[in-house]
Amino acid sequence: MTPQFQQHIVTISRWLQGRAIEPALAGELTAAFPPGGEVFDGLAAACRGGLSDGWLGQRGDPDLRWGRPIKPGPETANFSVDVVEMTAVAGPHHAHPQGEIDMIVPVDAEAKFDGHGVGWLVYPPGSMHSPTVTGGKAIVLYLLPAGEIAFTPAA
Repeated sequence: MTPQFQQHIVTISRWLQGRAIEPALAGELTAAFPPGGEVFDGLAAACRGGLSDGWLGQRGDPDLRWGRPIKPGPETANFSVDVVEMTAVAGPHHAHPQGEIDMIVPVDAEAKFDGHGVGWLVYPPGSMHSPTVTGGKAIVLYLLPAGEIAFTPAA
């Protein structure tokens, strides 16, 4: 893991501390850490580099690679960090007991994650989905409060 990756995660997670994990948070994240801005683009570059260098995305197969480089702890305001690289695929269905914050980084220009292009997406506590990338390849960084995720059968 690079110091740049860690620093950007600490910056974002400290900013998130105490905020409600709800869909409106995506707009606040976009205002604070916009695509094209130093933190968003620096973290996106660190993710691309980590996937290329092999310290991210160590599990899975070429169409769905993932890994959890950071477990929840005090330095990250108790958020875990998962990074997933997906190519036109649906991932495993899961629930978000405390919510999920997604940073979407399309690798291919037309790639979308759950219908969203570059930027932020927030799922509230109790939500669930089968994470899906269409239109090519995308990197998605997930921040999970307390690292909580519950894999479930699709409804």
